[in-house]
Amino acid sequence: MTDFATALDDALTGVTELTSGSFATDDPYAVQREVVDRRLARGETAVGVKLGLTSRAKMRQMGVHEVIWGRLTDAMRIPDGGTLDLSQRIHAKVEPEVAFLVRGGEIAAVAPALEVIDSRWRDFKFTLPEVIADNTSAAGFVVGNWQPVPEGIDNLGVLLEVGGRVVEIGSTAAILGDPRRAFAEAKRLAGVLRDDWIVLAGAATAAVPVTPGAVVRVEVEKLGTATLKASS
Repeated sequence: MTDFATALDDALTGVTELTSGSFATDDPYAVQREVVDRRLARGETAVGVKLGLTSRAKMRQMGVHEVIWGRLTDAMRIPDGGTLDLSQRIHAKVEPEVAFLVRGGEIAAVAPALEVIDSRWRDFKFTLPEVIADNTSAAGFVVGNWQPVPEGIDNLGVLLEVGGRVVEIGSTAAILGDPRRAFAEAKRLAGVLRDDWIVLAGAATAAVPVTPGAVVRVEVEKLGTATLKASS
C-alpha cells in the first residue's frame, strides 16, 4: 500500500504519469487516505469532499452501483475568476458541478462550481481501484457565490463554456437525479462533514480538456456562474 501511495504522490509532485496495471490494492481508499495524508503533512488543510460517478450512465459504464468519493484540500482551491496553473497538471480537464457548504452536518448554502480533474494515470485510462486510490482524479476546484438553496434544484440547466463558446449542455438531474442526493451520499461515505467544508456533488456534463489560455465558465440556472482561466 505504501509503495502505491508513494508512486501516486511522486506522480503528483513530479507531474508525471503512471501506467494502469502498475499497482494493485484490495483497499484503494486506504491508499487514497495515505496519499492525502502526505499532502496534509506538507501543510495543506482538508476543506471538503468530492463525489464521482454520480451519473447513472457512468455507473453502468464502470460496472458499479454506487458513487466514489475523494478529498479536497485548500491547495486545490482556485478563486472564482482565478488562474489554473497548467504547468502543475498532466492533462487537466474541467467539469461543471454544484457545490454545497456544510454547517451542522447539513446543507447551508449552494453555489455553481467547476472541478478540475487530472488523473495521474496515462491517457486517463485506469481501473476503478486505481482512480479511487488517485483521490478520484481531484486536482482543483472553483466555487461561485454562495446562496440559500432555491426550491427545486433537481433539474436546473447547466452550460459549460470554453473561450466564450458553449461546449457542453446538461442538467443538474444528471447528478443522481438531484444534487442533494449527492450530499447525502457524501455524509454516508465520508462520515463526518465538518462545518465550512465544501461538498462537490459531481459532474453535470462530460469533462472537457483545458488548453493553455482558455477561459472556462459554468452557468447553472438560478445559481449563477463560476469561472477560471488556464495559464498560457
